[in-house]
Amino acid sequence: MSAHTQTPSDEDAEILAFATALAQRTGELVARARSGQALDLSYKQGVELLTSADLQADELICAAIREQYPEHAILSEESSPDFSDGEKLRGPLWIIDPIDGTVNYAYNQHQVAISIAFARGGKIRVGVVHCPFQHETFSAARGRGAQLNGATIHTSDCAELSRALVGTGFPYNREGRVALLERLRKVLYACRDIRRIGAAAADICWVAMGRLDAYYETINTWDFAAAALIAREAGARVGHVGPLPDGEIEELWGRELVVTTAGIYDDFMELLRT
Repeated sequence: MSAHTQTPSDEDAEILAFATALAQRTGELVARARSGQALDLSYKQGVELLTSADLQADELICAAIREQYPEHAILSEESSPDFSDGEKLRGPLWIIDPIDGTVNYAYNQHQVAISIAFARGGKIRVGVVHCPFQHETFSAARGRGAQLNGATIHTSDCAELSRALVGTGFPYNREGRVALLERLRKVLYACRDIRRIGAAAADICWVAMGRLDAYYETINTWDFAAAALIAREAGARVGHVGPLPDGEIEELWGRELVVTTAGIYDDFMELLRT
Protein backbone atom coordinates (compact mmCIF):
# COMPACT_ATOMS: atom_id res chain seq x y z
CA MET A 1 0.00 0.00 0.00
CA SER A 2 1.44 3.40 -0.96
CA ALA A 3 1.69 6.34 1.43
CA HIS A 4 -1.02 8.06 -0.60
CA THR A 5 -3.62 5.39 0.29
CA GLN A 6 -2.60 4.71 3.87
CA THR A 7 -4.64 5.86 6.84
CA PRO A 8 -2.88 8.45 9.04
CA SER A 9 -2.13 5.83 11.69
CA ASP A 10 -0.62 3.44 9.14
CA GLU A 11 1.50 6.22 7.69
CA ASP A 12 2.59 7.34 11.16
CA ALA A 13 3.77 3.82 12.04
CA GLU A 14 5.74 3.51 8.82
CA ILE A 15 7.30 6.94 9.21
CA LEU A 16 8.15 6.31 12.87
CA ALA A 17 10.09 3.17 11.97
CA PHE A 18 11.87 4.98 9.12
CA ALA A 19 12.72 8.04 11.25
CA THR A 20 13.97 5.94 14.17
CA ALA A 21 16.35 3.94 11.98
CA LEU A 22 17.51 7.10 10.22
CA ALA A 23 18.18 8.97 13.48
CA GLN A 24 20.18 6.06 14.85
CA ARG A 25 22.20 5.76 11.63
CA THR A 26 22.91 9.49 11.81
CA GLY A 27 23.98 9.10 15.43
CA GLU A 28 26.56 6.54 14.36
CA LEU A 29 27.90 9.02 11.80
CA VAL A 30 28.28 11.90 14.25
CA ALA A 31 29.86 9.67 16.90
CA ARG A 32 32.43 8.38 14.39
CA ALA A 33 33.20 11.90 13.20
CA ARG A 34 33.95 13.08 16.74
CA SER A 35 35.94 10.03 17.78
CA GLY A 36 38.10 10.48 14.70
CA GLN A 37 38.93 14.07 15.72
CA ALA A 38 38.17 15.15 12.16
CA LEU A 39 35.81 18.06 12.85
CA ASP A 40 36.10 21.30 10.92
CA LEU A 41 34.62 24.25 12.83
CA SER A 42 32.99 27.38 11.40
CA TYR A 43 30.39 29.96 12.49
CA LYS A 44 26.96 30.96 11.20
CA GLN A 45 26.31 34.72 11.37
CA GLY A 46 29.66 34.96 13.10
CA VAL A 47 28.40 33.54 16.43
CA GLU A 48 26.67 30.15 16.08
CA LEU A 49 29.05 27.22 15.98
CA LEU A 50 28.82 24.82 13.03
CA THR A 51 30.83 21.63 12.56
CA SER A 52 31.51 19.58 9.45
CA ALA A 53 29.51 16.77 11.09
CA ASP A 54 26.39 18.98 11.19
CA LEU A 55 26.56 19.23 7.42
CA GLN A 56 27.32 15.54 6.91
CA ALA A 57 24.43 14.55 9.15
CA ASP A 58 22.08 16.94 7.38
CA GLU A 59 23.09 15.51 4.00
CA LEU A 60 22.52 11.93 5.17
CA ILE A 61 19.07 12.66 6.63
CA CYS A 62 17.79 14.79 3.75
CA ALA A 63 19.02 12.38 1.08
CA ALA A 64 17.28 9.46 2.78
CA ILE A 65 14.00 11.38 3.09
CA ARG A 66 14.09 12.55 -0.53
CA GLU A 67 14.67 9.00 -1.71
CA GLN A 68 11.90 7.47 0.43
CA TYR A 69 9.38 10.35 0.34
CA PRO A 70 10.20 12.52 -2.69
CA GLU A 71 6.87 14.37 -2.51
CA HIS A 72 7.48 15.58 1.08
CA ALA A 73 9.01 18.95 1.99
CA ILE A 74 11.96 19.33 4.38
CA LEU A 75 12.62 22.08 6.92
CA SER A 76 16.20 21.71 8.15
CA GLU A 77 18.38 23.98 10.26
CA GLU A 78 21.41 23.59 7.99
CA SER A 79 20.20 23.20 4.40
CA SER A 80 16.60 24.46 4.19
CA PRO A 81 15.67 26.80 7.07
CA ASP A 82 12.94 28.66 5.12
CA PHE A 83 9.66 29.40 6.92
CA SER A 84 8.23 31.66 4.21
CA ASP A 85 6.21 29.04 2.31
CA GLY A 86 3.01 28.57 4.31
CA GLU A 87 1.70 25.91 1.94
CA LYS A 88 4.85 23.85 2.47
CA LEU A 89 4.58 24.19 6.25
CA ARG A 90 1.03 22.82 6.18
CA GLY A 91 1.73 19.94 3.81
CA PRO A 92 3.67 16.75 4.52
CA LEU A 93 6.78 18.19 6.16
CA TRP A 94 9.94 16.81 7.76
CA ILE A 95 11.56 19.01 10.42
CA ILE A 96 15.22 18.23 11.02
CA ASP A 97 17.98 19.23 13.41
CA PRO A 98 20.95 17.06 12.39
CA ILE A 99 22.88 17.89 15.57
CA ASP A 100 21.12 19.65 18.43
CA GLY A 101 23.71 20.72 20.98
CA THR A 102 26.51 21.53 18.55
CA VAL A 103 28.59 23.34 21.19
CA ASN A 104 28.34 20.30 23.47
CA TYR A 105 29.30 18.12 20.53
CA ALA A 106 32.36 20.21 19.69
CA TYR A 107 33.44 20.24 23.34
CA ASN A 108 33.25 16.46 23.67
CA GLN A 109 30.20 16.54 25.96
CA HIS A 110 27.43 13.95 25.81
CA GLN A 111 24.26 16.05 25.72
CA VAL A 112 23.78 15.88 21.94
CA ALA A 113 20.71 14.88 19.94
CA ILE A 114 19.54 14.15 16.41
CA SER A 115 15.96 15.40 16.05
CA ILE A 116 13.60 14.25 13.28
CA ALA A 117 9.90 15.16 13.17
CA PHE A 118 7.19 14.64 10.59
CA ALA A 119 4.18 16.95 10.36
CA ARG A 120 1.05 17.04 8.25
CA GLY A 121 -1.51 19.84 8.25
CA GLY A 122 0.57 21.83 10.74
CA LYS A 123 0.39 19.00 13.33
CA ILE A 124 3.39 16.96 14.39
CA ARG A 125 2.56 13.32 13.71
CA VAL A 126 5.87 11.59 14.49
CA GLY A 127 8.92 12.59 16.54
CA VAL A 128 12.27 10.91 17.15
CA VAL A 129 15.11 12.31 19.29
CA HIS A 130 18.22 10.14 19.35
CA CYS A 131 21.04 10.87 21.82
CA PRO A 132 23.97 8.85 20.44
CA PHE A 133 26.44 9.34 23.30
CA GLN A 134 23.85 8.29 25.89
CA HIS A 135 22.47 5.45 23.74
CA GLU A 136 18.93 6.77 24.16
CA THR A 137 16.23 7.00 21.52
CA PHE A 138 13.04 8.89 22.43
CA SER A 139 10.11 8.43 20.07
CA ALA A 140 6.40 9.04 19.66
CA ALA A 141 3.59 8.84 17.16
CA ARG A 142 0.57 11.04 17.72
CA GLY A 143 -1.98 9.40 19.99
CA ARG A 144 0.21 6.38 20.72
CA GLY A 145 2.23 7.45 23.76
CA ALA A 146 5.96 8.04 24.09
CA GLN A 147 8.89 5.65 24.43
CA LEU A 148 12.52 5.60 25.46
CA ASN A 149 14.38 2.73 23.81
CA GLY A 150 11.03 1.06 23.23
CA ALA A 151 9.73 1.33 26.82
CA THR A 152 6.80 3.61 27.66
CA ILE A 153 7.70 6.84 29.47
CA HIS A 154 5.72 9.40 31.46
CA THR A 155 6.43 12.77 33.02
CA SER A 156 7.09 13.08 36.72
CA ASP A 157 4.14 13.66 39.06
CA CYS A 158 5.54 17.00 40.24
CA ALA A 159 2.66 19.28 41.27
CA GLU A 160 4.45 21.99 43.27
CA LEU A 161 6.67 24.71 41.82
CA SER A 162 8.93 24.61 44.87
CA ARG A 163 9.85 21.02 44.00
CA ALA A 164 10.28 21.54 40.26
CA LEU A 165 13.63 21.03 38.57
CA VAL A 166 13.62 23.33 35.54
CA GLY A 167 15.61 23.30 32.32
CA THR A 168 16.30 26.30 30.12
CA GLY A 169 18.87 27.80 27.76
CA PHE A 170 20.13 31.13 26.50
CA PRO A 171 20.43 32.70 23.04
CA TYR A 172 23.72 33.04 21.17
CA ASN A 173 23.20 36.79 21.09
CA ARG A 174 24.75 38.12 24.30
CA GLU A 175 22.57 41.21 24.42
CA GLY A 176 19.50 38.97 24.30
CA ARG A 177 20.62 37.21 27.48
CA VAL A 178 20.31 40.33 29.63
CA ALA A 179 16.52 40.47 29.25
CA LEU A 180 16.25 36.89 30.51
CA LEU A 181 17.96 37.49 33.85
CA GLU A 182 14.88 38.75 35.71
CA ARG A 183 12.85 35.74 34.57
CA LEU A 184 15.73 33.48 35.59
CA ARG A 185 15.78 35.08 39.04
CA LYS A 186 12.06 34.43 39.51
CA VAL A 187 12.37 30.80 38.46
CA LEU A 188 15.35 30.23 40.74
CA TYR A 189 13.44 31.76 43.66
CA ALA A 190 10.21 29.80 43.07
CA CYS A 191 11.55 26.40 41.98
CA ARG A 192 13.94 23.75 43.26
CA ASP A 193 16.77 24.58 40.84
CA ILE A 194 17.69 25.14 37.20
CA ARG A 195 19.66 23.03 34.75
CA ARG A 196 21.21 24.49 31.62
CA ILE A 197 22.28 21.46 29.60
CA GLY A 198 22.66 22.83 26.07
CA ALA A 199 20.48 20.66 23.81
CA ALA A 200 16.82 21.68 23.74
CA ALA A 201 15.50 18.50 22.12
CA ALA A 202 17.09 16.37 24.83
CA ASP A 203 15.97 18.79 27.58
CA ILE A 204 12.33 18.48 26.50
CA CYS A 205 12.61 14.70 26.32
CA TRP A 206 13.95 14.81 29.87
CA VAL A 207 10.66 16.46 30.89
CA ALA A 208 8.88 13.63 29.08
CA MET A 209 10.59 10.98 31.18
CA GLY A 210 10.94 12.79 34.51
CA ARG A 211 14.56 13.95 34.63
CA LEU A 212 13.19 17.50 34.56
CA ASP A 213 9.80 18.82 35.62
CA ALA A 214 9.67 21.89 33.36
CA TYR A 215 11.48 23.58 30.50
CA TYR A 216 11.21 27.05 28.98
CA GLU A 217 13.12 28.85 26.24
CA THR A 218 12.74 30.60 22.89
CA ILE A 219 14.01 28.15 20.27
CA ASN A 220 13.64 27.27 16.60
CA THR A 221 11.14 24.79 15.21
CA TRP A 222 13.75 22.14 14.45
CA ASP A 223 14.96 22.27 18.05
CA PHE A 224 11.64 21.20 19.57
CA ALA A 225 9.24 19.76 16.97
CA ALA A 226 10.01 16.11 17.66
CA ALA A 227 10.60 16.52 21.40
CA ALA A 228 7.40 18.48 22.02
CA LEU A 229 5.33 15.65 20.56
CA ILE A 230 7.22 13.14 22.69
CA ALA A 231 6.55 15.26 25.77
CA ARG A 232 2.84 15.64 24.99
CA GLU A 233 2.49 11.92 24.45
CA ALA A 234 4.22 11.35 27.81
CA GLY A 235 1.64 13.54 29.59
CA ALA A 236 3.31 16.96 29.51
CA ARG A 237 1.56 20.20 28.67
CA VAL A 238 3.08 22.40 25.99
CA GLY A 239 2.34 26.07 25.40
CA HIS A 240 3.71 29.59 25.02
CA VAL A 241 4.10 32.45 27.49
CA GLY A 242 2.90 35.04 25.01
CA PRO A 243 0.06 35.00 22.46
CA LEU A 244 0.54 33.27 19.12
CA PRO A 245 0.92 35.79 16.27
CA ASP A 246 -1.77 35.73 13.57
CA GLY A 247 -1.06 33.17 10.90
CA GLU A 248 1.52 31.20 12.85
CA ILE A 249 1.17 27.46 13.32
CA GLU A 250 1.07 26.67 17.04
CA GLU A 251 2.98 23.39 16.92
CA LEU A 252 5.75 25.02 14.85
CA TRP A 253 6.07 28.21 16.94
CA GLY A 254 9.02 28.25 19.32
CA ARG A 255 8.99 31.69 20.90
CA GLU A 256 8.70 31.50 24.72
CA LEU A 257 7.99 27.79 24.58
CA VAL A 258 6.99 26.09 27.84
CA VAL A 259 6.88 22.33 28.51
CA THR A 260 5.94 21.08 31.99
CA THR A 261 4.27 18.33 33.93
CA ALA A 262 0.51 18.74 34.00
CA GLY A 263 0.57 19.45 37.72
CA ILE A 264 2.62 22.65 37.57
CA TYR A 265 1.72 24.03 34.14
CA ASP A 266 -0.72 26.75 35.23
CA ASP A 267 1.44 27.91 38.15
CA PHE A 268 4.59 27.93 36.05
CA MET A 269 2.87 29.94 33.31
CA GLU A 270 1.66 32.45 35.89
CA LEU A 271 5.20 32.77 37.24
CA LEU A 272 6.66 33.45 33.78
CA ARG A 273 3.93 35.94 32.86
CA THR A 274 4.23 38.14 35.96
